[in-house]
Amino acid sequence: MISTVVWGTGNVGRAAIRAVEAHPSLTLAAVVVHNPDKVGRDAGDLAGLGRELGVAATDDVEAVLAAGPRAVVYAASGDIRPDEALADVVRAVRAGAVVVTPSMYALYDPPSAPPELRDPVLAAVAEGRGSMFVSGVDPGWGNDVLPLLISGLGTTVDAIRCQEIFDYSTYDQPDSVRYLVGMGQPMDYEPLMLAPSVPTMVWGGQVRLMARALGAELDELRETMERRPLDATVRTRTMGQFEAGTQGAVRFEVQGIIEGEPRIVVEHITRIHPSCAPEWPAPPDGSGAHRVIIEGRPRIEVTVEATDEGENRSAGGNATAVGRLVSAIDWLVDAAPGLYDALDVPLRPAVGKLGRRRR
Repeated sequence: MISTVVWGTGNVGRAAIRAVEAHPSLTLAAVVVHNPDKVGRDAGDLAGLGRELGVAATDDVEAVLAAGPRAVVYAASGDIRPDEALADVVRAVRAGAVVVTPSMYALYDPPSAPPELRDPVLAAVAEGRGSMFVSGVDPGWGNDVLPLLISGLGTTVDAIRCQEIFDYSTYDQPDSVRYLVGMGQPMDYEPLMLAPSVPTMVWGGQVRLMARALGAELDELRETMERRPLDATVRTRTMGQFEAGTQGAVRFEVQGIIEGEPRIVVEHITRIHPSCAPEWPAPPDGSGAHRVIIEGRPRIEVTVEATDEGENRSAGGNATAVGRLVSAIDWLVDAAPGLYDALDVPLRPAVGKLGRRRR
């Protein structure tokens, strides 16, 4: 069994604990938390499993890594603490662990990543003989392996579009939703995630990775951005009230331009309430979905809906993204030390999971 640590217990970390516990080749060795109120709580309680796992959460990172875990699922946020997140993952890789994480989006496509992010990881790999694989929670598979797989079914391919379409009203991440994305803020507020060049910084690596896989040469990356206000005040179950006139919906694209045309596009359409921007694309159930559209002959459209933690579509997206990362751990343990991407790590069947008791 591969001893595995889950570092962070937010939206991604909860799903990671469940995924590690359910994986037939992994054993949950430790759970790292930052909130002192979570120290000492059982991992099963933190993950919402309804039963104890016998692993108490700790904030002693040094002791956890000194125990020599073979793998770490780094689920702590990197959005508002990128330097700290980089230091954390480098520390774990240097300790010899296989690290899987969604938190270092600049490393979705390692060849195009800034040297100041890539080089410390490569140095840690060389020193500690660990490995790292980064894949997103938007989800990563929806912007790399899924569209690339489907593209192979076409006779001709004119363009690839990857969409995330979500109602954030059920998403329990108020700092990110309100301040990074700007939901509920005045329309003249400038949210960090929507600032010029930031969407490209976050999702451009996935566009570049797809182009690399397809043997296509990008002319450039472009961005488009639309924001809409709420017509009426709305109240959400998890994040409280959002006032009329404040930002209620965002739609943006990161476009890979090939021969002057947008040919590879990552698009996000997000709302805080379905009443905002009703003319924009909506998910089939009104809550959330991921969609891949291959324009060509034939035209192919695939929509993926996932639910977790009840009927929560945003939690379902997190869970499938985490499933991709956690399912890669045993492959990475057997592979040579290195910095891996989605083209390196195969998407494999759920070996040993069929028929296992639902947790």
